[in-house]
Amino acid sequence: MTATGYSPAPSAPDSSWAAPVAGAPVHATVSIPGSKSLTNRKLVLAAIADQPSTLSAPLHSDDSARMVEALQALGTQIDEVEGTGEFGPDLYITPPSSLRGGITVDCGQAGTVMRFIAPLAGLADGDVTITAHESALHRPMGVMVKALREIGVDIDDGGTWSLPFTVKGRGHVRGGELTIDASTSSQFVSGLLLAAPRFDVGLHLVHSGERLPSIPHIDMTVEVLARRGVHVERPTPTEWIVPAGAPRGRDATIEPDLSNAAPFLAAAVVTGGAVTIPGWPASSTQPGALLSDILPLLGARASRRGGALTVTGGPRIAGVDLDLTAASELTPALFAIAAFADAPTTLHGIGHIRGHETDRIAALIDNLRALGGEAEELPDGIRILPRPLHGGLWRAHHDHRMATAGAIIGLRVPGVEVDDIGTTAKTLPEFPELWRRLLDGDAPE
Repeated sequence: MTATGYSPAPSAPDSSWAAPVAGAPVHATVSIPGSKSLTNRKLVLAAIADQPSTLSAPLHSDDSARMVEALQALGTQIDEVEGTGEFGPDLYITPPSSLRGGITVDCGQAGTVMRFIAPLAGLADGDVTITAHESALHRPMGVMVKALREIGVDIDDGGTWSLPFTVKGRGHVRGGELTIDASTSSQFVSGLLLAAPRFDVGLHLVHSGERLPSIPHIDMTVEVLARRGVHVERPTPTEWIVPAGAPRGRDATIEPDLSNAAPFLAAAVVTGGAVTIPGWPASSTQPGALLSDILPLLGARASRRGGALTVTGGPRIAGVDLDLTAASELTPALFAIAAFADAPTTLHGIGHIRGHETDRIAALIDNLRALGGEAEELPDGIRILPRPLHGGLWRAHHDHRMATAGAIIGLRVPGVEVDDIGTTAKTLPEFPELWRRLLDGDAPE
């Protein structure tokens, strides 16, 4: 097993892409690379653990590469080592004795990087400037800035409450009791919980807002902490107590990214075919795990056998009313399916996705209208009114899930062109090739 320097995942071409039409129902087995959410959480914990760790079958994408680069800049040694996964090498992580300051971290478009690295930066010995791609500088960060200041971290944000800002690392963070409103992103909770074991007195965190999106992602954070010996108490559903103490170094295997499976399973629904995803976990904190319950509501059939999930499209696609508070990242794929339903569909509990890579609600509606469809914006969601569609330009808006939604629409609508399929490299660089194989029926098993 030979260690080498880490190299970022290859990016898909940054160019327009004619979405292929499915000439027949698709039938394929599609292997999906590792979960972005799990990869980045486990990278962070490995970097502050008490000994080295190996991550098997991690995701290699733009987002995970940004996290690796950020942790390396902070002094963590991360090496590629030979693995058995088909999507790239494993990673061997050696935590530093202390986190290094005097650096700049470019988060690209990765929300997990900006929200997870900011608390770690307070532990660094020196200044850490955090910035992002110009298309991501609008993403909410004021909650994190305020939270860190309240637990003793000095931050220079020029009065903007947004990126870029500089964390004045002093080698330690006091921690203690903290109340935040994480209504705009569960990543604020996760980022604080991940760093909390290294705070002087741990953290007692309370969410005060009326709603908390993507709770499965917080459950995921609590679970990965527990697997490293950090047992988080949860007196109420919106309260977490993290004890001080180093997480254990521990080897871990990354599950497939179940949200990235959504476009492929959607292909089965909109074409009346069948798609199988191997390695589907029996239970998972990933929001994408809810697909096996959601897609049957739309008229599909979902079945598990031999550790794989198969979704088979039905004779019709039903219009539904779905609360996606727990799984808002599935919105673009479900929106695309709903465009072909036999009745209107309402997706709600998703108001916060206006602050994702783009305003996903506005972008989905504008794209569908450009193809002759109709959808209405709601205070906390979208209502899709099925109409006959025609070809045209589908704008990705620097958003990987927007690009894959266009691919789903294109399966049934000739002439759909996604303006930047390369943005899928954010979490799934292999998307264009896997999509082609899906339609050819020879996706890798």
